[in-house]
Amino acid sequence: MVSTAPWVDYRTDPSQYRHWKLSFDGTVATLAMDVAEDGGIRPGYKLKLNSYDLGVDIELHDALQRIRFEHPEVRTVIVTSLKDRVFCSGANIFMLGTSSHAWKVNFCKFTNETRNGIEDSSAHSGLKFVAALNGSCAGGGYELALACDDIVLVDDRSSSVSLPEVPLLGVLPGTGGLTRVTDKRHVRHDLADVFCTTTEGVRGQRALQWRLVDAVVKPAQFAAAVQERARRLAATSDRPADARGVKLPRIERSMADDTLTYEHVHVQLDRARRTATLTVKAPAGAQPGDIAGIEAAGAAWWPLAMARQLDDAILHLRTNELDIGLWLLKTEGDAAPVLACDQALAQHAGHWLVRETQGLLRRTLARLDVSARTLFALIEPGSCFAGTLAELAFAADRAYMLALPEDAARAPQLTMSTQNFGAYPMASGESRLVRRFYGEAAPLAAARDAVGRPLAADAALALGLVTSAPDDLDWADETRIAIEERVAMSPDALTGLEANLRFAGRENMATRIFGRLTAWQNWIFIRPNAVGEKGALKVYGKGDKAQFDWNRV
Repeated sequence: MVSTAPWVDYRTDPSQYRHWKLSFDGTVATLAMDVAEDGGIRPGYKLKLNSYDLGVDIELHDALQRIRFEHPEVRTVIVTSLKDRVFCSGANIFMLGTSSHAWKVNFCKFTNETRNGIEDSSAHSGLKFVAALNGSCAGGGYELALACDDIVLVDDRSSSVSLPEVPLLGVLPGTGGLTRVTDKRHVRHDLADVFCTTTEGVRGQRALQWRLVDAVVKPAQFAAAVQERARRLAATSDRPADARGVKLPRIERSMADDTLTYEHVHVQLDRARRTATLTVKAPAGAQPGDIAGIEAAGAAWWPLAMARQLDDAILHLRTNELDIGLWLLKTEGDAAPVLACDQALAQHAGHWLVRETQGLLRRTLARLDVSARTLFALIEPGSCFAGTLAELAFAADRAYMLALPEDAARAPQLTMSTQNFGAYPMASGESRLVRRFYGEAAPLAAARDAVGRPLAADAALALGLVTSAPDDLDWADETRIAIEERVAMSPDALTGLEANLRFAGRENMATRIFGRLTAWQNWIFIRPNAVGEKGALKVYGKGDKAQFDWNRV
C-alpha cells in the first residue's frame, strides 16, 4: 500500500517541473502535458501515456497560480499535450490500485479542487481555457478537458474522448466527469449513459453532435484552429495587457515534530488529543490602501501572503496528518489592519491583482469547507476574528467565544466587514453567512447592520454568529469536553455528518461533485468489486477478468 511518508510537499516552481511545459505568447499561454514515466511521486508504477498522479497535479496547480499572478497579460490558456496522438489517459490506474484509500481520496479531492479552480478563474478572473486534444483523451484526462471553456478534438479517425472508469475499473469518473457531462455540457441522459459505459469512447463528428467537444478539426488545420479559438476567447477577457506581474516566491516555513510555522500562520499538533491548532495572524502595522502600495507590496501583501500560507498548511495537514481529526481555528493580532485590508479588497476589487488575491482567498476558504476534518473556532483574548478572518469562524462547525462582561479590556471581539457578505462564496455559490441563516432576511439584515462594530460574546451570540459564549469559569471545561467528545466519535460518521451540514440548501455542479459524486466514488473505492483481490481496479492490466459480487444494493 502507498504510504504518506515521507511528507508530501505541495510547494514547487517551474524549475522543478517534470511533467508540464509552460510557455507564453502575448495574451495566450500554453500549458503542455509531457508526463515523465519515471516521475511518479511514489515508487511502484509508471506514468505511461500522460497518465497522472498527485505529483502531476501539484505542478498543474502551481502553474495555474503562476499564470494568475505572474502573467496578468495572459487571457487564455491552451491545455494540450506534447506526446504524439495522446492527450491524457487519466489518473494512473496502477497508482490507484496500489494506493491506500486515504491516498486515493486526498488525490481525488485535490484534483477536484484544481479542476474547479480552472472554472473559478474563468468565471471570476477573465482567464479562459482551451483544451486542445491532440490525441486520445480518457478518464481524468477528459475531466481536465471538461473543466476548460472550449474543447477542440483532432479529427484523425482514431482520437476519441472517453470516460471508461465504469466498464474498465469498476469505479466512477469521480473528479467531476459525470457531473460536468450533464450539468455543464448538457449531454442528453441516454447518450451520457452510452458514453460512460463504453470503453472505446466517441470520436469525430459524433463527439461534436453529442456535445462532448466544441469542435473537431483535421490534423493539418488543428494548430491554427486552436490558436484562433484561443485568441477569440482572449478578446472576451478584461485581464490587463500592460500590467506587471507579481513573482510568487517559495512559501517559507519551518517544521518540527509537532509544529509548522509560517510568517502569518502557525500550526500546533497535539497528537495525543488528535487535534491541530491553526492560528492565523493579523498583519502588523499599517497596510496599503491604494493600488500603488498594493503593487509595491506584491507577494508580501498580507492577504496574498496569508492565503498562500494557509492554503499550504491545509494541504499539508490533509495529506500528511491523517489521524489529526479536529482542527482548532484561532486568530491573533489587531483587527484594524485586517479591516484596512478588507477595505482595500472591496474598494479595488476590479484591479487584476486585488481580484486574483480575492480569488485565492475564496479558493483557500473553500478548500477548508471541503476538508474532512472537524472545525472548531476558539475566540479568546488576543483573537482577531475580523472581516476576512471572521470567515474562519463562519466556516467552523462550531464557534466558541469567551464572554468576559466584567473585563472589557480583555474580552475578545468579533467584527464583520462587507467582505463577509459575498466576497468569499462557498462551493454552493452562497456566502457562509447566507448558509448559516438559510438565506433568511431578518438575521442577515441584523448581521449586516453590525458591520464594522466590534461585538463582544453576548452580542455575537444574540446575532447567531457563534455557537456558545461561556464565561471564564466555564470556558476551559466546556471547550475541553467538546473537544474530547468530538475526537472520540467515528471519523467516518463525522465526515458524512459535516459534509452534509456544511452544504445545506441549494445544490450546484460543484456541490454535486464534492458531495454526491465524491461520496459515491469514495464508497465504491472500498468495495471488493473495485479493490478486492479480484476487483476490477486490482486486476486491470494483468490479463485477469474481474470477479464481481452481483448482489446489487
